[in-house]
Amino acid sequence: MNGTTVRRVALAIAAAAALTGITACGSSDDSDGSKGADEGKGGLNANPISALRTIQNTTDKADSAKVESETTMGSVMSMEAKGALGWADGLTGNMTITYTGGQMAETMRQAGNTSMEARYLPEAYYARMGEQFASQAGGKHWVKYAYDDLEKIGGGSGAYMKDAMQNSTPQQSVKMLLASGDVKKVGEEDVRGVNTTHYSGTVDVAELAEKSSGLSESQLADMKNQLEQAGITTETIDIWVNDENLLVKKTERGQMKTGTLSATAYYSDYGTEVSAEEPPADDTADFKDLMNRQPGV
Repeated sequence: MNGTTVRRVALAIAAAAALTGITACGSSDDSDGSKGADEGKGGLNANPISALRTIQNTTDKADSAKVESETTMGSVMSMEAKGALGWADGLTGNMTITYTGGQMAETMRQAGNTSMEARYLPEAYYARMGEQFASQAGGKHWVKYAYDDLEKIGGGSGAYMKDAMQNSTPQQSVKMLLASGDVKKVGEEDVRGVNTTHYSGTVDVAELAEKSSGLSESQLADMKNQLEQAGITTETIDIWVNDENLLVKKTERGQMKTGTLSATAYYSDYGTEVSAEEPPADDTADFKDLMNRQPGV
């Protein structure tokens, strides 16, 4: 593996994070979406909307949870993640991410390892790579992705991805359903032995971003162009909620030009202790510095 591959691996991880951020559609907007929900598609009754507002508030106040997820994005990547995240004071946590298929898995194989440790801190995301990667990155095992740098490099999609990653918490899917104005109660279902209530709705990705992301006109235009290139238009979101009004499961489904988008996450052990420390500076390479390296260096 040479310096060019190091740059490609670092960029691929950033691109995967950006794609996930865009499709996850998270937003720091605190509005409950009540106007859009009451006046939006289908003339919804108050019951699911009232329930969703309660679910959003309860999940938000829970502060942390253990997370297991599986994501497939056409031929781009398939991955599994497991760990714990907290959101009391900015997104923090530790996850183990394993790339199981697609172009991303092949890129990671070239780096010598398809699994990595990820740490989330309020201002940056860190990925721990294997020894083969470190041997070509000045002996450094960690790559730091400062959200501000990703915003600068990614344009409109980068700005939206920054917002999404910093606010990628369980209640974001509830906010999306509230803001969409298209949600219904499906019924009672068992999820991993837990009695839950199932809600479902459809969101227009670009429209929701325009309403809730706070992007400038030029950033929105850039983001919409990239969504159009990826073929992403709408997503179907389903959530399953327990008797304590906490999310137990969520799914997102849609279509991309490269194939099907499918993401499933399970949440448990709300209130679990979460701690994430910044990796040692002398063992950390900065993403923007890796991108500035000359090929072969």
